[in-house]
Amino acid sequence: MTENPVEIRWHGRGGQGAKTACLLLADAAFSSGKYVQGFPEYGPERMGAPVTAYNRISDTRCTVHSNIYGPDYVIVVDETLLASVDVTHGLSEQGAIVVNTSRSPEEIRPLLNGYAGQVCTIDARRISEETLGKNFPNTPMLAAAVKVSGVVAPERFIADMEASFQHKFAHKPQVIAGNMDALTKSMQEVRFG
Repeated sequence: MTENPVEIRWHGRGGQGAKTACLLLADAAFSSGKYVQGFPEYGPERMGAPVTAYNRISDTRCTVHSNIYGPDYVIVVDETLLASVDVTHGLSEQGAIVVNTSRSPEEIRPLLNGYAGQVCTIDARRISEETLGKNFPNTPMLAAAVKVSGVVAPERFIADMEASFQHKFAHKPQVIAGNMDALTKSMQEVRFG
C-alpha cells in the first residue's frame, strides 16, 4: 500500500450491519498494524433506510477527517440500493465495487451507471443462511471487502477475526464457528468480473 490511504465506502440499509462490518474492518486493519478510520454517516437512521459508512486504511497516519467522495472500493450490502442510490459516484475505475447478489458481475454491470472498473459479486445472503442460519449479510460482505481490496492479508484477517469473535461471543461460543465458516466461504466465493 502507498502512503495514500485506501478508501472504502459501504452502502447498506439500516439493520443489515454495514456500519458494524465497516468497524470490524477498521479493527482488523488496526490489528495488522495499519492506521485506520471507520465511521458511519448519520442521517434519519431507521430500519431499512439507506445508510453509508466509510473506511480509510493506511500505512501512515491519516490527517484527513471527512466523508469519502472518491473511494477506491465500494461495498453494496443490499442490491436493491442499485436502483435508488448512485453507489458508483466518485468510485475509482482502478478500484472495484462489490455487490451482494446472486447475479454474476456481468449481470450487475449494466446497473452501475457506466462504471468501467472491476465489478465483483457475492451471494452473501445464501452464504449467511448456510453458515449462520439467518440472513446476516455483513459478515460475508466484510470478507469480500478484504478479498477484493487486499487491505489486510487474508490469513491475518481470518486469525484476527477469530480472536475478535472469541472475545465478542465469549458467552455464545456456538456462534463463532458459523461466523468463521461465513468468512472463509465468502473469501472463496467472490466472483470477479
